[in-house]
Amino acid sequence: MIGKLSGRIDYKADDHILLDVKGVGYIVYCSDRTLMSLPSVGESVALYTDLLVREDLLQLFGFTSLVEKEWHRLLMTVQGVGAKASMAILGALGPDGVSRAIALGDWNAVKAAKGIGPKTAQRVVLDLKDKAPSVMAMSGRGGNLQPVAQDADDTVIDVIDTAAPKPKKPASAASNAQAEALSALTNLGYSPSDAASAVATALGEDAALETSGLIRAALRLLAPKD
Repeated sequence: MIGKLSGRIDYKADDHILLDVKGVGYIVYCSDRTLMSLPSVGESVALYTDLLVREDLLQLFGFTSLVEKEWHRLLMTVQGVGAKASMAILGALGPDGVSRAIALGDWNAVKAAKGIGPKTAQRVVLDLKDKAPSVMAMSGRGGNLQPVAQDADDTVIDVIDTAAPKPKKPASAASNAQAEALSALTNLGYSPSDAASAVATALGEDAALETSGLIRAALRLLAPKD
């Protein structure tokens, strides 16, 4: 499994880039949002990758964060969602938007992606809702890649299946869950004060909540009230 590539961007197309890694060009498909975030042609970049293997096809998909890569892999487990649909969802919402939509059961947000109908959007939310908090918690553990400043001769290819970096061992499970929940919520765009208030309220209602349950409870509290 090719888990990460670092190299120089030779060109950008509508849905992929050609990445030069020590003279070998890799076609790497990316979501619209990821493509827009990448540096210009001729500059260096590092991407997490996922390799799609079929009888007549090998395709590499690139991501700037482990959260985006994990959502891609999970989205493709849903019936009716292939690589193209996954890229459309991630392009429309971004990994944090996908996390929020699925955690809150907002299938209308998922349906906003190009080519995604209501039945597929509902299936995505239903199938993946229980997985959302654990993926969101990854946002607080690092795993975001920044463009690399290096010469073409120094580019590297890591042939590994990457996993989320392990967080430092906390003083207690409760403090660890609270810290990870706060980090995940602020990465989703909530202000530190709103996130802290929601986490504190959720813990007040159930002090035994683990990270995933704490994120889910806090999101319910932060959801707009009709």
